[in-house]
Amino acid sequence: MSVRVFIDGEAGTTGLQIRERLAGRRDIEILSIAPERRKELDARAELLNSADVAILCLPDAAALESVSLITNDSTRVIDASSAHRVNPEWAYGFPEMTKDQAEIISKARFVSNPGCYPQGVIATIRPLLEAGLIPSTHAFTVNAISGYTGGGRQMIEKYEGNDKASSYWPYGLQFGHKHLPEMQFYADLAHAPLFQPAVGNYAQGMMTFVPLQLGQLRNAPTGKDLHEALADHFSSVAGDVEVAPLESVNAIEDLSPEMFNGTNKMQLHVFANDDRHQALLVAIYDNLGKGASGAAVQNLNIMMGLNESIDLAVA
Repeated sequence: MSVRVFIDGEAGTTGLQIRERLAGRRDIEILSIAPERRKELDARAELLNSADVAILCLPDAAALESVSLITNDSTRVIDASSAHRVNPEWAYGFPEMTKDQAEIISKARFVSNPGCYPQGVIATIRPLLEAGLIPSTHAFTVNAISGYTGGGRQMIEKYEGNDKASSYWPYGLQFGHKHLPEMQFYADLAHAPLFQPAVGNYAQGMMTFVPLQLGQLRNAPTGKDLHEALADHFSSVAGDVEVAPLESVNAIEDLSPEMFNGTNKMQLHVFANDDRHQALLVAIYDNLGKGASGAAVQNLNIMMGLNESIDLAVA
């Protein structure tokens, strides 16, 4: 028997990629709404209550509305908005975050799909705190760059077909990005990091950077210590996060935010100068893959007891 899935907001960028990833799967039945009825509450409510799993690809207010339209006690929900990301009644949909997170997701009725930026931050920082290498009170700084699809329809329209669009456009310069509560909560930080994102002139793919002034710590860990903590954590969990070998290099020629586009893969790097007690943690992944649509499909597979790795990539 196939799983009935309704993608509420399937016409948006995230929804379209989820649908593409699910296309052709015999274990999934996609419930679709007629385009002219997408804004009709009765039509959405009917499909939301008919689905085994509803995937919400909507703005926050609309996602909250969709949840309120579910009147049964059986439809399970994956919310790709930020409306429920730090709600303790919702499971956080980053299966590789802890050793038991995938099991938590598998049993949950409500799962909040992670934001794109926070996943790289959580993946690089949390294992180091859990290993006791860096305290939760450390003053973390995060820089990141994403493809313009991460900004939604208006950002896509601003960049596509515009030969004058900025190749590197920093924003969030008041340091109040909406992903900060999620980063702080799930990385288990005492204080929100100083986060400064940017948009690149390319469609999708992203990199997050966490520079570390380790000399500020009483017992400064080495680059090897940091790398081993990350490698130990991600070798103990199933999923799509890998830790690249520790290398002492000045540059890596093919390191690019677009290198994992179309996949659900995340790769972590540690670069360090032990003499200076400095390090840089880097996460590379697709903002529409592991950062959105791929993660949603991974969570769907886990929730329905299916093979976790089925169709996480765009065909």
